[in-house]
Amino acid sequence: MTRTPRILQAAGHAAGGTGVHVADLSTGLRAAGEQVLVVAPADTAERFDLGSVDSQAWPPMRHPRQALRALRRLRRLVRTSDVVHAHGHQAGLVSLVAAIGTRTPVIISWHNAILAQRGLGALAQRWQVRSAALVTGASQDLVDDARELGARVSELAPVAAPAAGSWAGTREEARAQVEAILGLEQPAGQSNEPGELWMLTVSRIAPQKDLGVLVEAAREVAATPTEHPVRWIVVGDGDDDLRHTLIAAIGDLPVHLVGARSDVPLWMAACDLLVVPSRWEARALVVQEALAAGLPVVATDVGGLPELVTGCGALVPVGDSSALAAAVEHLVGDDARRAELSDAATRRFAELPTSDEVVAAWQARYQRVGRSSLVG
Repeated sequence: MTRTPRILQAAGHAAGGTGVHVADLSTGLRAAGEQVLVVAPADTAERFDLGSVDSQAWPPMRHPRQALRALRRLRRLVRTSDVVHAHGHQAGLVSLVAAIGTRTPVIISWHNAILAQRGLGALAQRWQVRSAALVTGASQDLVDDARELGARVSELAPVAAPAAGSWAGTREEARAQVEAILGLEQPAGQSNEPGELWMLTVSRIAPQKDLGVLVEAAREVAATPTEHPVRWIVVGDGDDDLRHTLIAAIGDLPVHLVGARSDVPLWMAACDLLVVPSRWEARALVVQEALAAGLPVVATDVGGLPELVTGCGALVPVGDSSALAAAVEHLVGDDARRAELSDAATRRFAELPTSDEVVAAWQARYQRVGRSSLVG
């Protein structure tokens, strides 16, 4: 007889897609009848709907005594679990340390690029991949990195885009609402520039997202005559110092930093293209959400973005504002091509794995990797 395994999910300090994925996966596993507990820092637990969560078992690295107590607590949880699934480099390291001397296998899922190339950080990453029972990557380049570092088993594990909702109204209604939010309404008898196209970026304000390149691309587009005027909208918050730097660089350019929003489907319905200038992304959830909304995508040719964007938009080199501007200008000037890419985006999204399919795939991995007590 097969009993329900005890699955321990571990997540570090997560601010974006990793936290969304852990919440979505944990919810799906519980709905499928699995026993799931999530260990995560308090800030992650507050930011995401993780369900049953133990923040006291996450070691606060800056407080050695508290960290040691938390590590002991985590070790007890690991010992009584059938499998540990750690998300990210930090959670992988913490989970493997807690699992030393136990029979509990640890799976590590990488959602972000490897940053440490030398020193203790590189040694820690090599130890992680060689100690884990399985290493998965959200994009193929992460799988390749794990194999190069000596992972025993490494495989691709796509991340589904959780249901973000959809805009029920018309595009014109969405535009009107966003214009009101941005303060773009015109007095009676006047209107905004006809045919204006809106570029949307949904992103944390962080160095990895390379929003400075987006601002420079906006400057180049503004200096070039185009068939349609172009407006740029950035949804998301983050580093305050970087935000002030971006505001100074924007000046009088038609670029809006609107902060974090809970109504992203509204903004997607109002906009014409999604622009992703990141230095690196795995399987960016926002790109999957854009495909669902039928938005063509202009993104950097890096990480897992080509797997999603090819055939549904344009890929440009990392850090190249001129190439980004040229790709936007090309699509802005070709209404028929944008319509073709919009249809292609919808078809591409239909091919992507659903949350239920991702949950089923993880259940199969847990059964395959979990210790022998999973079956009995």
